[in-house]
Amino acid sequence: MIRASNAMHMEMTRDFKECSAVKPANVCGLATGTTVITLDGDLPVEHLNAVDRIITRDSGMAILRDIRISQVRVAAIKIKAGSLGHTRPQSDMIMGPDTLVHIRDWRAKALFGADVATVKAKRLIDGEFVSKIAARTITVYELIFDLQHIVYADGLEVASTAV
Repeated sequence: MIRASNAMHMEMTRDFKECSAVKPANVCGLATGTTVITLDGDLPVEHLNAVDRIITRDSGMAILRDIRISQVRVAAIKIKAGSLGHTRPQSDMIMGPDTLVHIRDWRAKALFGADVATVKAKRLIDGEFVSKIAARTITVYELIFDLQHIVYADGLEVASTAV
């Protein structure tokens, strides 16, 4: 345990017990094994490359500009199959807590008062169907386009990153 003290307030100490548990400020992206719909069919996110043609909700198709791959220790979000709509997602999936999920059904209206909402995955946690899993090291893939797009990941609509 490390103790830091202030010369003006010698009695005042802070314990830094969990310095190694500091999480990155913004963890977004899809975990290894998540499938993304491309013009070549469903592909695992780890097999995508820059210039792949990705099917999007908003523009039909967009060229993938880059993929940011990060290994992070984080309490990721697990979304159970079918919990955000019929076959959305198609299978249980894991993503970074700050990944933007696009919802456009009664959930958007009930939770956010809008017909459509794009929200961080961690805001959807209900403890049963969408949950935070114990912190562990995962690889996340952040899809980067020239403009932000809504892509299909395991059948779920998620927002990409724009340059």
